Amino acid sequence: MSRYALIRWLSSFTPHPIAVRWPERFRSCLGALLGIAFTGGTMHVLLGPAANIPLLVAPMGASAVLLFAVPASPLAQPWSIIGGNIVSATVGVACASWIADPVGAAALAVALAICAMFALRCVHPPSGAVALTAVLGGPAVHALGYRFVAEPIAIQSVALLCAAIAYHAATGHRYPHVAQTSGKGAAAPAANEGFTRADLESVLNRRGELLDIDTDDLESLLRDVQLQAYARIFNELTCADIMSCSLVAVSAATRASAAWSLLKQSRIKALPVTDERQHVIGIVTRADLVDKRAFSKGAALSSPMQRWFRRSITPAPLVGALMNVDVHTVDATTPIVELVPVFANYGHHHIPVLDSNQRLAGMITQADLIAGLYRQAYAQQRHTAA
Repeated sequence: MSRYALIRWLSSFTPHPIAVRWPERFRSCLGALLGIAFTGGTMHVLLGPAANIPLLVAPMGASAVLLFAVPASPLAQPWSIIGGNIVSATVGVACASWIADPVGAAALAVALAICAMFALRCVHPPSGAVALTAVLGGPAVHALGYRFVAEPIAIQSVALLCAAIAYHAATGHRYPHVAQTSGKGAAAPAANEGFTRADLESVLNRRGELLDIDTDDLESLLRDVQLQAYARIFNELTCADIMSCSLVAVSAATRASAAWSLLKQSRIKALPVTDERQHVIGIVTRADLVDKRAFSKGAALSSPMQRWFRRSITPAPLVGALMNVDVHTVDATTPIVELVPVFANYGHHHIPVLDSNQRLAGMITQADLIAGLYRQAYAQQRHTAA
């Protein structure tokens, strides 16, 4: 039994699959190559080959991993690398000067460097190696004293950071990740998301630990996860399940007056326009009929005789002249979740639904969509409770 428990425990260390695509991996590797080469070349140009200063220190390799492979991390931002490396170098030189025992000096240097980085909000893991380098770097590093903070640490940190900024900009990658300060976006309740920015920050503060992800990125990630969950839940419901099947349609040759009467009798606001094969060729709404003045002159005539005389002289126009031919249609098998952006972003209020033969099968309004979403959400809630 203990052997199986040991195997399960060891198997828990199996790494999770990396979701980063191969082009992004290659981009990170190339960026690190160029960044380290640029940093070493900068030191060579500034100090010359005869300088008794390392052209590259080992912690810069770890910094390059963060800056080029995980640039979204809070640990990879500009103040993290500059502030973290400089404060850790300063702490490391001080400990090496004050404490003769290298092991004790190294342990204290790393501990104090972490404390200082937390206080200055510039936590950068490779900076712990900077503190160790200041203590264990050997006679050449010890001879530099506090000069080690500026040369090589500050110069190499700035050079690597400049290379990262330039490379990410050239490859279309967002860096640095600047915190969003829009009060409107941060404080506004996100009813469709189920949480607000204040909720997220409250939970993070309650956890009391440093997460290697920017708060803005975490918020965006949670939004995408919720949208994915909504899509999974509501994909089970299609347009055929919520559409109105009691169709009232007209042809392009229908008089506008007849279309208006149909709209009033059926108490609807739009009519699909079909051809002889029941293919949708347009849509006409009450607004189309009113805006095109199809009845305004007749309405101004109060006498029935006057209205009859007006119609006999100037008959109402045809629907084909008034309809909107740029009509958005959906298939009956389309999940209703795909209708949400159509209604929300494009100003549509009525969407014809087509069958497998592209013939008119039904009509969906915003009210139909809301009713369908509510019905599915209620069913999902009851299923979860059960």
